[in-house]
Amino acid sequence: MKTSPIIALDFDSAEKAFAFLRPFDGDVSVKVGMQLYYKEGPSIVAKLKELGFDVFLDLKLHDIPNTVKSAMEVLAGSGVDLVNVHAAGGKTMMEAALEGLDKGTPSGSKRPALIGVTQLTSTDEKQVAEEQLIRVPLEDSVLHYAKLTKATGLDGVVCSVHESAVITEACGKEFLKVTPGIRLPQGETQDQKRIATPEEARLAGSTHIVVGRAITGSAEPKAAYDLINALWKGQN
Repeated sequence: MKTSPIIALDFDSAEKAFAFLRPFDGDVSVKVGMQLYYKEGPSIVAKLKELGFDVFLDLKLHDIPNTVKSAMEVLAGSGVDLVNVHAAGGKTMMEAALEGLDKGTPSGSKRPALIGVTQLTSTDEKQVAEEQLIRVPLEDSVLHYAKLTKATGLDGVVCSVHESAVITEACGKEFLKVTPGIRLPQGETQDQKRIATPEEARLAGSTHIVVGRAITGSAEPKAAYDLINALWKGQN
């Protein structure tokens, strides 16, 4: 994946997604999540790749190992650049995901990068303790999943900016830290709880940022993207 900000295409149709993308060129990276993928299917990925976009397919697979392996084998042939699973699925499931990706990647093509979701950025300490019954601090839970993900051979994790530094220290600079929950200063948090600015993400060691409503909900999306990109690159 390019290191430019990844725009979350949280739209309910291909028509709306491509209308939004008209001011942008293929140097932009995009995220296709459940809503858009379930509505449009593999064709949305094919069209985005045809136009030159790098695609993060964000389906967060979490199932028995054989099911995840079979699904990844199919997704590997779609041309996506980055896919993910829930690290909570465990080492055997993540190994199966890698096996499926390796098997499904066309000869001569690069395997899609695979990352593990640690804890969602909508999760807070209270939820981890009371609903997941995890008896360690949220940061410790995220770090544990990151170490497990690296030991399994995955390329990185999805985490919040707040854990990027400790994950870098434990897993190395090259280990991907893909961080959602990015907002401009004074921006609304919506349903995200562990948020940060592009500058904070850069300083914390995130390798990629995922930005949705701060761009897609802006009256001037291209200007919002350019500002976020400049902050992310330390140019503003």
